[in-house]
Amino acid sequence: MPDSARPPYDRRAVVSWAMYDFANSAFTTLVVTFIYATYFASVIAPDSVSGQSLWGVGVTVSSLVVALLSPYTGAIADRGGYRKRFLFIATAVCILATVGLFFPTEGEITFALTLFVVANVAFELGIVFNNAFLPDLAPPPLIGRISGYAWGLGYLGGLLCMAVALVGFVLPESPWFGLPRDGTHVRATNLLVAFWFALFSLPMFLFVPEPPVVGPRQGSLIRRANRQFIDTFREIRRYRQIIRLLVARLFYNDGLITIIAFGAIFADGVFGFGTEKILYFGILLNVMAGLGAFLFGFLDDRLGGKRTILVSVAGLFLASLLAVLTESELLFWIAGSVVGLLMGPNQSASRSLMGRFVPDDKESEFFGFYAFSGKATAFIGPSVLAWMTTAFDSQRIGISVVLVLFAVGGLLLLRVDEEEGIRLSGRAHSGGHASAGG
Repeated sequence: MPDSARPPYDRRAVVSWAMYDFANSAFTTLVVTFIYATYFASVIAPDSVSGQSLWGVGVTVSSLVVALLSPYTGAIADRGGYRKRFLFIATAVCILATVGLFFPTEGEITFALTLFVVANVAFELGIVFNNAFLPDLAPPPLIGRISGYAWGLGYLGGLLCMAVALVGFVLPESPWFGLPRDGTHVRATNLLVAFWFALFSLPMFLFVPEPPVVGPRQGSLIRRANRQFIDTFREIRRYRQIIRLLVARLFYNDGLITIIAFGAIFADGVFGFGTEKILYFGILLNVMAGLGAFLFGFLDDRLGGKRTILVSVAGLFLASLLAVLTESELLFWIAGSVVGLLMGPNQSASRSLMGRFVPDDKESEFFGFYAFSGKATAFIGPSVLAWMTTAFDSQRIGISVVLVLFAVGGLLLLRVDEEEGIRLSGRAHSGGHASAGG
């Protein structure tokens, strides 16, 4: 929105917005990455190799659905002033489907994957609407560190929820609530995630205002959304730096998604980690990722988002290469630590750079395209991984696809001119922000 219409910096609203990252990270950490993904591959599926392939199908399907829905639902949210309402619906659907994940047991593959796809689609759409609040809430000179703080807070939330799952459900001889240790205690972590998400997302809905709708309200909402879509494509040359960023992100984010989705399965299948060690591994990654997001937030505002992303992509490539090649469990732990340290800044700096590039009053639509760039080719990593894992009967060969994705994404990112992107967004002089890394 124009500077004259932009509300003053509201610390409570910023903290409440960041709490949504704290809340939803429980789903990513426990369901997508560590506990439920491993449980699905080792218990619900026939074996870990086929489990990894089947989980890849679930991740691929949900990614394609998000890619198709996110830009258009974002445009509707912008034109109708429904950003917060859509965020609430997506959050509620994710929470309910996560509760449902408690019920599938051994062999109920379709039931489990269907619920996971529904939950994951709702989760990702919620991120679209939540991210769209960032440019309006954060003063431009602080957008990098606020995004980093929120991302770091998200990893803290994932870590704390993981700790509760570890202490209360997975490790004790007598899990909380008298749950039997026949797999029920592991599946019950989905109920913990749902409760956590519902509780800690409340500040977002209570204290963050819905941005006012700017522009004509004539005609139906669908017609206005269609008009916004058409206007965006007519002015596509103006947004060339956004296009370059999103094309690069198609690849490096796909590599990161693949690591997040299959890292625990890889650790279990190749190094025999098991549920308990997977939890410790998850704790380490969350600690490192939160630390990285906090620290790199300052660098983001000083050096620019582009340089911050490039550093993270290069480090992720090298750490992934070590993980693929090493036979040493110690070196695998070290590689995982580096991945954790850099994946937070990679995601946070990508979000803040997009926030600097987004034109006024099209935040939800453009963060919809941002989600599209994260999901449109997200089937490549999981699909190629699944195919290579099955074809070579090797999880090492399968997961090596991430090396190509990081390399291509990093090379494409070199073409992004950060200074031009900020200037064309109309945010260049808001609050005196100056960025390096063009």
